[in-house]
Amino acid sequence: MKTAENEMLIYYNPNSSSAKKTVAHAQSLVGHVKSFSFDKNPPTPTLMKSILNKLEVPPKSLLNKADPYYQSNIRGRDFTMESWLNIIINNPNLIKAPIAIKGDKAMLVENPTDIYALVK
Repeated sequence: MKTAENEMLIYYNPNSSSAKKTVAHAQSLVGHVKSFSFDKNPPTPTLMKSILNKLEVPPKSLLNKADPYYQSNIRGRDFTMESWLNIIINNPNLIKAPIAIKGDKAMLVENPTDIYALVK
């Protein structure tokens, strides 16, 4: 998955005010922003594998470890890559921040203004 030079993709939790700010910042910086909310566009295994490859992080690092579901069902357990993908796909609300992709770069946008680093 590679975007055009003037295009950015953002995958986000629509219930997060920080995510909405991230999308707004991106729209002010890039000619064309495609935003996908996890509730309307749940991630597929192929998409998540591609995102994880671009981010170069393990799946666990995407998750909000303070979330009650994480605490009661995931904390302290080891999973296979396939299981991690299933956890993320079935619980995308556990992803702690929006994921932005521009060109061949991707980042987990934990602070809305971090999006500026992706457009340099």
